[in-house]
Amino acid sequence: MSIKTKITLGLLAMLALVSVLGGYAFYTVQRLDRGSRNILRDNFYSVELGQQMLQALDGVEATPARLDVFRRSLTREAGNITEPGEREIVDSLTQNLAAYQGLLDANAPVAARHTALSLLRAQTHRMVRLNTDALARKNGQANRSAERVGRYLLTFIVISLLLGLMLVLSVPEAAVGPVRKLQSSLQHAADHDFRATIPLESHDEFGQLGRVFNRMLVQLQEYRRSTLAELLTERNRVASIVSGLDEGLLLLDENRRVLLANPVACELLSLPAERLVGRPAAEVALENDLLREILNPLDVDAARREQAVADAPLLRIAQHGEEAFYRLAVQELVSYNEVLDKMEFVGQILTLRNVSDFKKLDQVKSNFLATVSHELKTPLSSIHLNAKLLQDERLPADERVRVAGFIRQETQRLQRMVAELLDVSRLDAGAGIQLDVQATSLADVIGYATATVQAQLTDRQLRLDVQLPADLPLARADVEKTTWVLINLLANAIRYSPVGETLTVRAQTVGPQVRVSVQDRGPGIAAEHHDKIFQRFAQIPDKAGYRGGSGLGLSIAREFITTQGGRLWVESELGSGSTFLFTLPAAV
Repeated sequence: MSIKTKITLGLLAMLALVSVLGGYAFYTVQRLDRGSRNILRDNFYSVELGQQMLQALDGVEATPARLDVFRRSLTREAGNITEPGEREIVDSLTQNLAAYQGLLDANAPVAARHTALSLLRAQTHRMVRLNTDALARKNGQANRSAERVGRYLLTFIVISLLLGLMLVLSVPEAAVGPVRKLQSSLQHAADHDFRATIPLESHDEFGQLGRVFNRMLVQLQEYRRSTLAELLTERNRVASIVSGLDEGLLLLDENRRVLLANPVACELLSLPAERLVGRPAAEVALENDLLREILNPLDVDAARREQAVADAPLLRIAQHGEEAFYRLAVQELVSYNEVLDKMEFVGQILTLRNVSDFKKLDQVKSNFLATVSHELKTPLSSIHLNAKLLQDERLPADERVRVAGFIRQETQRLQRMVAELLDVSRLDAGAGIQLDVQATSLADVIGYATATVQAQLTDRQLRLDVQLPADLPLARADVEKTTWVLINLLANAIRYSPVGETLTVRAQTVGPQVRVSVQDRGPGIAAEHHDKIFQRFAQIPDKAGYRGGSGLGLSIAREFITTQGGRLWVESELGSGSTFLFTLPAAV
């Protein structure tokens, strides 16, 4: 007999036992349920009607209309006669009700009405007692029947359990015995011992499987000896290539289970290979934010997956204390299935390519454009304002000459700014900044710088307070570059100052140096940003969310002052305005 036949017969026997047991239980439950419903429908309903009739009789003397309630309940009771003698009681109640109604209509003496009412009440009690006794009797019968059925059912369950236990012990053993032998041989094969074959003792399915398995063991042993060395060589070569890649690489199978993770990918995910390989990627993503972000573009349908990967933002990863940028690339793996004669999807290769250098180059390009806009905005605004003044025909001739002079000065300033940008470019290339250091009057420098920004001061309704001591010494400085620094500081102060406030420019002697300061009453700068604002391309938003230029202006200014042997810094607190100060060596 085959294993399939043995298991089928055992299951059919178990099914028959369950069917018989379930059918008998269903039949007994239905019979008890019908008996309970009959009791409730017949006797309990009569008792409930009797209670209603008694309640109506209790209030009929005070409210004669309650006699109608009694009459309706009696009519319902007449339609629910279920016990012997109940019909006679109902008929008697009907006659006595008619008699009592007649006494009421004739306005008979109270004593006669009380007598008739007592008779109705007594007969109603008889009717209720008759149905109550029937309820008790039927309940006892139902309990005895339920006990008898329970004993039969328990006996049948015990017999079924014994038969089922016999089947459970016999049928699985017939199937499990050969499986144990197959398991033992498989375990040996898993341990690379292909000599442990399966003993052939039957001609059923397991006997056929044993013959096929023994033949497979012989072939595996021959194949293992011929290809093991080649497989090891290829595996080591591939592992070396993957481990040597400078890009993060994850290999997923068709079910998105991680098959391979190179050292770069493990480092980026901050997970060892042991916690990645062999696990579903979705499971690892639950505890790793970066992997979850990597898998997001893959969750769309296959038609839009390529576009979703291309549109995915760069991944920002903190690496060695710096922010690095990585771009995700996905390659679908397909393989030809000879059995189905078609190409099928077998997995994906996820590559994380470090594009930080390209990102920095792009940022430099953007910052350069922002720098040009920032540095050229002030003189262009002054030229635009003065050009509008020239268009006014009412402007006197001498005033036109003066405005034209301002335009010429701003044009020259633009030319100098371009030259200064070239100086910075040469500085970055290691060529240094060309200086023309000489004894310079800072009063002249301040006068020229304040005159340059006068139009901006007027436009913002700002007042300028210049405090210069009479004995201010000359400074060793490059006039053009120092003036450029002061104009830049004044332009920043104008930009951040509220309308109607006062800007203060001071100059004083501090030891062997001359110090110049520009004070505004703007929003101030937090202490943690004091050094950052002098870095190139730094942008610190104010409380209103305004961002200035690229931050290159203060960086250039610091380089100009430092090259001249001085120092440029800021003193500020949030809400208390800012004071920018720079020093230059005093001329001996």
